[in-house]
Order: sequence, then C-alpha cells, then structure tokens
Amino acid sequence: MEETLLQVKGLTKSFPGVVALSDVDFTLKAGEVHVLVGENGAGKSTLAKCILGVYKPDSGQMYLNNEPVSFSDPKDALDHGIAAVYQELTMVPYLNAPQNIFLNREPEYKFTKIINYKKMEQEAKSFLDILGCQDIDLKTPVLKFDVATQQMIEIAKALSFNPKIIIFDEATASLSERETELLFLQINKLRQKGLGIIYVSHRMQEYHKIGDRITILRDGKFIRTIQNGELSDDALVNLMVGRDISQVYVRTPNVYEGECLRVEELSDKKGRVHSCSLTLNKGEVVGIAGLVGSGRTELARMIFGIDKPRSGKIVLNGTDITGIPPNLAVKMGLGLLPEDRKRFGLALKASLAWNIVAVGLKIFFPSGFISERKNIEIANKYIKLLNIHPPDVRRIVRQLSGGNQQKVVISKWLAAKSTVMIFDEPTRGIDVGAKMEIYSLIDNLATQGNSILMISSELSEVVGMSDRIYIMKDGYIIDHYKRGEKTEEEIGKLMVLGKLC
Repeated sequence: MEETLLQVKGLTKSFPGVVALSDVDFTLKAGEVHVLVGENGAGKSTLAKCILGVYKPDSGQMYLNNEPVSFSDPKDALDHGIAAVYQELTMVPYLNAPQNIFLNREPEYKFTKIINYKKMEQEAKSFLDILGCQDIDLKTPVLKFDVATQQMIEIAKALSFNPKIIIFDEATASLSERETELLFLQINKLRQKGLGIIYVSHRMQEYHKIGDRITILRDGKFIRTIQNGELSDDALVNLMVGRDISQVYVRTPNVYEGECLRVEELSDKKGRVHSCSLTLNKGEVVGIAGLVGSGRTELARMIFGIDKPRSGKIVLNGTDITGIPPNLAVKMGLGLLPEDRKRFGLALKASLAWNIVAVGLKIFFPSGFISERKNIEIANKYIKLLNIHPPDVRRIVRQLSGGNQQKVVISKWLAAKSTVMIFDEPTRGIDVGAKMEIYSLIDNLATQGNSILMISSELSEVVGMSDRIYIMKDGYIIDHYKRGEKTEEEIGKLMVLGKLC
C-alpha cells in the first residue's frame, strides 16, 4: 500500500468578503504526482499556500506522515520537508547556480564565518546531477541561462532542503514544449525517488502526461478526485467550470467588410522573418500558427512598429505605416496584446483605472489634466463591459488573476479606440473558464467590426477561433487556409514538417 505523505481534512480559509477555501479535503501519496486543477479563484493557490505555511487556515487539519501539523510560516513548512517551485523564478540573476541554491545558508568552514565555496559547488553539483543537469557551468551568473535551465536550478534549490513534498505552481508557464518535456523527465525522476509532487497547471494537455491523480476545486470547494484518464477532457472541464463546454470555440457567422491590414514581403533585420505577406479584413479573425521560434512574435512586433523591418511594406486602412513607431500606430487604430502581459502589457503596481486609460490618455484628457472622476467613469464602463473581477477600479492590477489581467489589457486597447488588434498568446497562463470568456470576447469584437490577428501556441485555439489561418515555419509563411479547409492534425504537420507527407 502506498504511503500517504500528506492529508488535508476540512480546510477552510476566508479573507475579507471572500471564502477562498470551504471544507476542502486532499491527500498526497509518496511517489505520486497529484494534479490540482480549477479556474482562477477556485482555491488552488490558497490551498497550496496553506500547505506551504504562507496562510494559516481558519479551520481544518493537516497531517504529515499521519501526524497533525500546523505551520507558522514557510520556513516551518520547509523544515518539515515541504518545498515549492513557483512560476515566477526567485533567483538573484547576477549570482551563479551554487550561490542561488544555497543563498543565506552557505556552508562554512568549521569554527569560522568563512564560506566554503568548494563544498558549496560540490553540493550544488550533486543536486543538479540528480536532475541530469551535469553541463551547467557553476561559475556563470544565472541570468546567462535560458528559462528552462533557470527552472532546473530552482528545482535543485528545492531539493537542497531534502524535501518529502514539492509543489510545482505553474512551473511550465514560461517554457517551450521541448523545455516542458525535459521538466517532466525530471519530475518523473523525483517521483521514482518517492517524493510526493503537487502539480498546479492551467494546461490541460499536461494533466495526462504527468499526473497520477487529479483533484478538482471550484469556487473554493472540493469537487472530486479522479484517477488520470478516468474522465474525458470535456467531462473534466465541465466539473472545473460547472457548465457545459461542448461549444468552447463559438464563432458567430460574420460578413467581412474589406481589407484593413496588408503585409507585403516583410523581412526583419535579424534574419528571423523572411518575405512574409498576409491580409486581414474588417470583422475577421486571422490566426498565425507555428512552432515557438518560427518568427510569429517577430512578425507581430514589426507590424506594430516595435522593430523596424529590413524590407517590405505594411498598410493599415489604406495608409502605408511601414517603420512608423508604436505611438503613431496606436493613433491609427492598431493595438497589441503582447505575449508577456506582465512585462509589456500592464503597469502591475497601478490600479485598474489607470491601466484602462493609459494608452488613451490624450484621447480622454487632451488638455493634459487628468480628471479622477472621468478616469473612474471610463474604467467602470470597461470593467462592466469585459466582466472584470473584482469590479474595483482602485484594485492593483497585479492582485488580479491572469484571465482578468488579460481583460484589462484588452480593455485599454478598446478604450483607445483600437479597431485592428494583434493578440499574441491571448490565453497563455489562464484557466479554461477564463479562456472561454476571452474566446467569447474575440468573437464579439469581430462581429462588431473589429479585426483580430491572433498568434497562439495552442493549435486547437487557432483552428477553433480563426476565419483564416497562416502557417509559419522557420520565418516564412508557407501557406494559408480558410476555416475548415484543413484539420488540426494537418496544420500541425505543416507547422513541423512544412508539408503533409
């Protein structure tokens, strides 16, 4: 019989005005990857933080190896063998791997306060070796490494605490498919060593690859624990969102009113985009499908004016905008939802009210004097229109869920009167319920005459939402198809192979 490492019984946690967890049960076995799923606000992070000692539950009990425990803080949880690897990396960029792994706990020579660098490197190497990362240069600052390597160092840091349990919270959010597969290999190694893994992710395709059991939370309540493969994806999502998702990608029949964007033979200066041409009509959703590194984002950046093209032409509503800066492109009705909304799309420490009017300041306040009353009025209009939660204009944006942050980015472009919008990874890092809301919003924008150029790594998303699809490979647009002309499998083959046979 498998050993039960962790048991949670009747856990409840409330914040002012919100019951985040209500009578939740959860168990974790040794050598198990237990996937924790649910929409944003379902209680996943709150449960993880209670287990990690960040929050103290209002009621309920946790048992570790069948012994009741209560953690006063995260260090207390670490001392009991519970570690975490977060979506946001916690390393100091200018320090090397050993320095990050043993930060503030560096080994010292006996009877001195002098750091034993040789021992620190040896121990760091031993933890990295467990993960199959023998090639990491221990002298190099971690900022020189790619995100996947940094993630491995973060896991090595967790292992250095000799944990029995590791919680992975959206650990693949910034990783490519190949990097994700490498991470899964390492998680499987940890599983084989008898560690218990709690895995939190929004990516449904990952559940079946990595999980043994899946626990579903909804609105802070425990819904069900199932074995991996016990339910179909549709049935699983129905439990997560509490409604039928048989029609996830709903598109309203629409009439295209003529061309609004034309790209002709566009190439960049870095050799990542080559002679790309495409068109976008009014009221149309056009998808760009391609693997990571195929040149999709580079193409979007040139269209928006962030990067200047080496050659080619960009025409917006009949006007040549080739090489103009983004501020002028915005004035002409072009908007961009960047793939990394936190770095490039939002002022995270500012309020909803400020973020929503940020791009359209000159439109709303041409005199330069900002009226707080008018700012709040405008923000409330878009909060209601896009169903942003919580509907508090003064709420700091970084406190919102990923899906609601994305709605704020969209609202600022709508407020700025953008009619042609580039959506780069519009549903990255958000849960399935929020995805459905974004899809519905894209459909509504198109039926109202707005035009969407959508880039996504989720092929089902591109196929499900697009009226036409352009396929990119190695910096070239190799073909394009109307909705329904090619299956998802055929488009996937074209992305990878450049041909169908």
